[in-house]
Order: sequence, then structure tokens, then C-alpha cells
Amino acid sequence: MKINDVTLADLALALSAERKRQKLSREEVAAVCGVSTSFIRDAESSPENCSLGKLAKLINGLGLSLEVSGLQVPQLDSRKSKQGFRQADFSVPEPQLVARDIESNAKGEAS
Repeated sequence: MKINDVTLADLALALSAERKRQKLSREEVAAVCGVSTSFIRDAESSPENCSLGKLAKLINGLGLSLEVSGLQVPQLDSRKSKQGFRQADFSVPEPQLVARDIESNAKGEAS
């Protein structure tokens, strides 16, 4: 999905749909991502008012990724691409972070 001011509503729908597909409550996702439940609500209704940093936490916590294309960043370390630009990895390792945290919470509640 190419994100701009017009497609932010699509991003909101996609975030909500993914959370529901994983059968997660806003509270569960907020706990895993380190944000408030009101932030989850805002991100799913009006992401244009949300900070990019918190949106990235939510996107990653749901096991999704965010990609920026065309960005030219000066070389800062050894993660140099062939063009001389830094590469960033925002992926979430498998199994997804959300699944692992929910399992540990379930074990803690059962005690």
C-alpha cells in the first residue's frame, strides 16, 4: 500500500482488520506494542493524527512491515548498500511478537 494523506484511511482499516484477523483486543495489542489503548483506537480511526514512531511500533507489533522507498540516507555504519545508503530492517521475527506475549500472559493469568 502506498501511503499518503489520501490513503491513511486505508491504513487505518488495514490495521484494524489485521488486529481482528489475529483475534486480538486493543488492550492486548497495546500491551505488546508499548502504547496505550487510546492510541490503538486513534490509529484505527485517524492515523493522520498519530506519531510515525508509535505507528511503526503498532505495525511491527502486528507482524506487518513499513517500507520507505526512494529515501537517500548518508552512510552511517557498516550496513551499506551498493548505492552507499544505509539499510534499515523493521521486520518482526517469527513467531510474531504478539503471539509470544499473549501466550506468556495467558500462562500468568492461569496461575
